[in-house]
Amino acid sequence: MTDALARLLHALATAAGRLPWHVLRRLADALAWGWLRTGARESVVALRNLELAYPDWTPAERDAGRRAILRATALQTLDTLRLWTRPHGENLAMIREIHGEALFDAALASGRGLIVAAPHVGNWELLNQWLAAKTPLAILYKPPESAIGEAFLRRVRADADADRVTQVRAEGAGVRQLYKRLQAGGVVGILPDQQPKGGDGEFAPFFGVQALTMTLLGRLAARSGATVLFAWCERIGDGPVYALHIESASPGIADPDPAVATAALNADVERIARRDPAQYQWTYKRFKARPPGSTTHPYADLEGR
Repeated sequence: MTDALARLLHALATAAGRLPWHVLRRLADALAWGWLRTGARESVVALRNLELAYPDWTPAERDAGRRAILRATALQTLDTLRLWTRPHGENLAMIREIHGEALFDAALASGRGLIVAAPHVGNWELLNQWLAAKTPLAILYKPPESAIGEAFLRRVRADADADRVTQVRAEGAGVRQLYKRLQAGGVVGILPDQQPKGGDGEFAPFFGVQALTMTLLGRLAARSGATVLFAWCERIGDGPVYALHIESASPGIADPDPAVATAALNADVERIARRDPAQYQWTYKRFKARPPGSTTHPYADLEGR
């Protein structure tokens, strides 16, 4: 039953992904408008995050920022349906600019292992396909709560890259698998700005707010000696056109002290996110976990959303 429902979802995604881009763009505008008009979770969480991350903005600036975030999120959502259900070679033609590819090639050639840190900026699904076209890799992912959702994601993310992409669950056995791959000079992809489980993270500043941050990336880098690069696909204009960016991580990201490593990690993600706040995933409750002794909760009045 799970596989059957996953196949049904894939068929629906395929139908939506085949719509002309100008139709998808109008649907995205309508979706963003609906979120704003109805006070949907995406809308209220985005506004709260902007209040936390950009306290110097005026209310008008934050409102404009929220509208831009909702539109970018809707575009990314519908664009991803195209990416999941079209030939990957066709998708890669959407990348019109590549910055820093020499860094990536040099890291591969070094044989030291490579950790690709991919923040939630732009379209990370397109980045996954570009990486798979360059090299076999393992991608760490947090499985959805729904078994159907996980089966669907495995189906759409494998596709033509099934023999090149190993999807690794974010759990103990998976972490060991990543370490072995890095020791062998392989490539690992990690989304570095997801809130980890309580025992797997350290609080570090992110946009001036303490945020529970993964220590895994720093531990893997310190133990394996692998190179760490940040990579993201940034939308250019309103069309399905992207620029791919690759940059070196700050040296502190591999520091054995988790406080130093997580602070460096968050500083790098923040630097990237500030390039275009609309393309960062501000619809996610990034600051939900609070440090011990904290008496305030930034989303207390948004519970249930």
